[in-house]
Amino acid sequence: MKSSRYVPMGAALLAGTILSGVPAMAQTAPTPAQAAPGQAAPAPAPAAPRSATPAPRGATPARPAPAAQSGAPAATPAPAEVRTIKTLRVEGSQRIEPETVLSYTKLRVGIPYTPETLDQALKDLQASDLFVQYQIDGVQTGDIVLRIRENPIINRVILEGNKALKSDKITKEIKLAPRQIFTRTAVRQDVSRIIELYRRQGRFAAVINPKMVSLDQNRVDVVFEITEGPKSKVRQINILGNEVFNDGKLRSEMVTKESRWFRLLSSNTSYDQDRLNYDQQKLRQFYLTEGYADFRVTSAVAELTPDKRDFIITYVVEEGKRYKFGDITVDSEIRDFDNKRLASSLPIKKGDWYNAKLVESSIDQLSEAAGLFGYAFTDVQPDYARDAETLTMGMNFHIAQAQRTYVERIDINGNTQTQDKVVRREIRLAEGDAFNSFQVKRSQDRINSLGFFQDKMEIKQNPGSAPDRIVLETTLEEKSTGELQLSVGYSSLERFIVQANITQNNFRGKGQVLRAGVNYSTYSKSVELGFTEPYLFDKNVAIGVDVFRRDYNSFNYIGTQRQTTYSQVSTGFQVRTGVPLTEYWSLAGRYGLSYDEVGLDQGTYFTNGVCDPLKAGRYLCEAIGNRWTSTVGYSLIYDSLNSRLRPTAGSRLSFSQDFAGLGGDVKYIRTRLEGSKFKNIGSGFIASLVGEAGYIKSLEGSRGPGVDRIRITDRFYLGEPQFRGFDIRGIGPRVQRQFYQPDPTTGKQVLVTNRDQLVDDALGGRAYYLVRAELEIPLGAGARELGLRPSVYVQAGSLFGLTKPLPTATFPTITDAAGNVTVLPIQRLLTDSAGRQLYIVPSDAAANAGAYTTCAIGYAATAGGACSGATTNTIGYDNPVSPFKETYYGSSATPRVSIGVGVNWNSPFGPLRIDLAKALVKQKGDDPKLITFNVGTQF
Repeated sequence: MKSSRYVPMGAALLAGTILSGVPAMAQTAPTPAQAAPGQAAPAPAPAAPRSATPAPRGATPARPAPAAQSGAPAATPAPAEVRTIKTLRVEGSQRIEPETVLSYTKLRVGIPYTPETLDQALKDLQASDLFVQYQIDGVQTGDIVLRIRENPIINRVILEGNKALKSDKITKEIKLAPRQIFTRTAVRQDVSRIIELYRRQGRFAAVINPKMVSLDQNRVDVVFEITEGPKSKVRQINILGNEVFNDGKLRSEMVTKESRWFRLLSSNTSYDQDRLNYDQQKLRQFYLTEGYADFRVTSAVAELTPDKRDFIITYVVEEGKRYKFGDITVDSEIRDFDNKRLASSLPIKKGDWYNAKLVESSIDQLSEAAGLFGYAFTDVQPDYARDAETLTMGMNFHIAQAQRTYVERIDINGNTQTQDKVVRREIRLAEGDAFNSFQVKRSQDRINSLGFFQDKMEIKQNPGSAPDRIVLETTLEEKSTGELQLSVGYSSLERFIVQANITQNNFRGKGQVLRAGVNYSTYSKSVELGFTEPYLFDKNVAIGVDVFRRDYNSFNYIGTQRQTTYSQVSTGFQVRTGVPLTEYWSLAGRYGLSYDEVGLDQGTYFTNGVCDPLKAGRYLCEAIGNRWTSTVGYSLIYDSLNSRLRPTAGSRLSFSQDFAGLGGDVKYIRTRLEGSKFKNIGSGFIASLVGEAGYIKSLEGSRGPGVDRIRITDRFYLGEPQFRGFDIRGIGPRVQRQFYQPDPTTGKQVLVTNRDQLVDDALGGRAYYLVRAELEIPLGAGARELGLRPSVYVQAGSLFGLTKPLPTATFPTITDAAGNVTVLPIQRLLTDSAGRQLYIVPSDAAANAGAYTTCAIGYAATAGGACSGATTNTIGYDNPVSPFKETYYGSSATPRVSIGVGVNWNSPFGPLRIDLAKALVKQKGDDPKLITFNVGTQF
C-alpha cells in the first residue's frame, strides 16, 4: 500500500513547487469470462487500496499492450465493476471531526462506487489542503475506510537572514502564523509575497528558501531562510529618438536617477516599476510644456543584468513637431460673462509656444472665475484646433450653461474633540448663501490656520438635492493640540536653558488657549501664565490675559568671562482684546501694568553705597531705580496669509502704538510698523519679504545734559536673533571702554584693542528698522520627512536716535621729555555716605590703628563726632581707577547688511536652527557673528 509523499523528520527542503499527491489507478483482476479457452479462471487478486501516491519524478507512464495482429477483431474491455458502499468510516482524524472529513467527498453509505468515484474522492481530499496523507481501503469488500493524516500545526514562523526588511514588516504580510494549519499552498504564496516585498525595495536578487522542522504532537516550525542580495540599482538610462533635447536634460526631468557615487543617499537610484511609469508621464509633461503636442513614448524597457544587481532602462521616444498657440477664444453659455475679456485675461497668448500646463491653468482660472459668480459646477472644456501645416494650436474654451448655485448644507465630519461651532465660525459661507469659490478657499485657509487639524484639509463640493444646490463637506482629522514640553538645551544666546511649558491650544474643544511656562537660564528667568478666549460669549470678540515675572540680566565679556552689567526684574500683567473690522482688517487693544526693578551689582559698581560712574559708566548709573509702568495700546492689523503657522501666500501688515503715562512713573509713546509678504514662486520655492520699524518718543521733560529721556530698559535693541550676522544687541548705540596697558615690546602705554578685553555696553536706541528677503528652498521627499527646511536670505537694518552721553571721566596725563603722553589713574579721596572726608589712623598708633575716622587728628568712633587724641592721621584714598578711554559708537541710520543661509530641522533632540551669516556692511563698534544656533531636547 502506497501513500502520498511525506516529508520526513528534520529540516527538509520545501521546494517552491511542491508536487501534490496524484492518485494512482488500482489494477483490477480479470473476470472469469476473460480467461483463455481451456484454462480455469484465476483466483481473484487481493484488493489493492486506493491511495494518493505521487508518481516518481521522470517516470514514463506504462503503455497498453498492442492488440493481437490477427484477423479476429480486438476484444472490447469489460466495463468496471460497480459495487455498493456497505460501511464508511474515517481513521486518523485528530482535530477534524470524521463527519467533516466525509463532507469533503461524495462518498455515502449505500451508494454505488467505481474506481472513478474513488479517484474523485481522493482529489477532493487533496483539494481541501487539510491533509498530508490520504488513502482509501476496503475497495473490494465495500467496507470503505478513509485513512488520513492531518497537516501539522505551525508552532513558530522563523525569519533568518533578513536585515533590509524588519521581521515585523514581513510577518504582517504573510499568511503563515503560529497555531495555524500548515499547508504547502500557503508556503508557496508566502514565498512569492516575500519576494515581492524585496522587489519593491529594489532587491531583485533576493532568494527565499523555506524549510520545515517537524516537532512532536504533529507540530512544525516553518523557517524562511532569506538571502536578500544587493539592491538593484539603475545602472544606465538610455533615450532613443530625441533630437531637440539631449539625454542629460531629459534625465533631469525624471524621478529615477542613474546610480552614481554622489547619489549615495538617494532612494531614486533603485528600480521601481511604478516610478518607471511615472517617468514616462514626466517626459510627456515636459515635452507638452515645450510645445511638442505630438510627443509620445513608444516603448520603455527595463532589463535586469545577469547578476541581478543593476537595471538598464531604455526609452524610445517620438518628439514630433513644435507648435505655437493660435487664436485663443472663450465661448461661454453663461450670459453674465464677457467672452473677450475672459480670453484676454488668460495666461496664454497667440504666438506663444504651446504649453499644456498653461492650458490647465486657464481651465482652473475660468472655473474660479465662474465660482466667484456663484456657479459651482461649471464645465470648462478646451477645444483644440490643430493645424499641422502652420504648426499652430488654436484654443477655444467652452463654458457650458450652468445654474447659479446656493449652499444647501455645510457638513462637518471627523471632529471628536473640537466643537462644531469652532469650525463653523471660520467658514465664510452660511447655509442659504450664494456659492462663492473665493470664500470657500478663504474658509480652508482659516480652518488650517487654527492648527487643530492635520495639514491640507480641503472643503469638498458635493451636489445637493437639486441642480442649483451644493453641499460643502468638511472632513477633519484632528491632531494633538496640547503640548507638554520639558526641555534642556544650549543656546548661543542664553547658554544652558531649562524650560517647562504646558500649552493647550484648543482648551475644552472651544478654541481657547491656556498656557503656563517656566524658563530658566544663566542670564534670564521667567514665569508666565496666559489665557485667551477667541470668541467671547460666542461673539467675534477675543479677550486674553497674561501674568508674568521676568528676570533679565544684561551682560558683556571681560576677557573670556561673561559679566553681568545690570539686572531688570519685571512683574506685571496685560489684558488683551481684539475685534474684526472686515474679513482682513482687525483692531486689537491692550492694557498693561508692570513694576520694574533695575539694579547693578553693588560689589562691582558701587562705591560707599552709591553707583560709581567710573566703574559702571554714568549711563548705567542713570538707569537704576524702581518704577511703575502703566501702558495702554492698540494695533491695526491687515492679514491675508493663507496660514498663520507656515504661510506660503498672502501678506500681513500691523501698525501698533503704546502709550505709557496712564499713571505710573514712565511717560512715552512707542510706535511700531510690521509687514510681511509671502509668495509661492513655483516648484516648492517660497519667497518672503519681511520688514519692521519702530520709534519711541518720551513725554517727559529733560533729565539733564547728556541724559536721554528714554530709559535704557524701554529702548529698542537689534541683533541676534532678529538680525542674523550680528551678535545679541550687536548693532546700534554703545559705549566701549578701552583700558591702557604698557606695550610689552616698547614699554609705552597703548590701548587694548582685543574685543574680548573691552567693556562693551549696548545702550539701545529710540528708532530702528529691519528688512529681510528670504527664499525657502525645497528638498526631496526624504529631507522633508526629516523636517529640513533650508533658506537663503539678505537683511538690512539699523538702530539709532540716542542722545550722546557725556564722558564719564577725564584722566590726568603727563608728558615726558620725548613727548610721550602717559594717562594716569584717578586717585579719589575716601568719603563716607554723607560725603565727609575719611582718614586712616596710622598702623603704629597706640590705639585704633588702621581704623577709618572723620578726624584729621585724633579719633572719633562716630562719623563727625568729637575727636580725641593727638595722633595725626593719614588721608584716605580709594583704590585708584585704572585709566581707560570711552568711545561712543553706532548712533547712525546707515544700514547694516548681511547675507546668509539657514536651516530649520525638527531633529530627534528637538527643534534646531542653524544660521551661517556674513555681515557685509557694518559700522565701527558693531559686533558681527558668523554662526549661530539654537537647540534643545525633549524628554
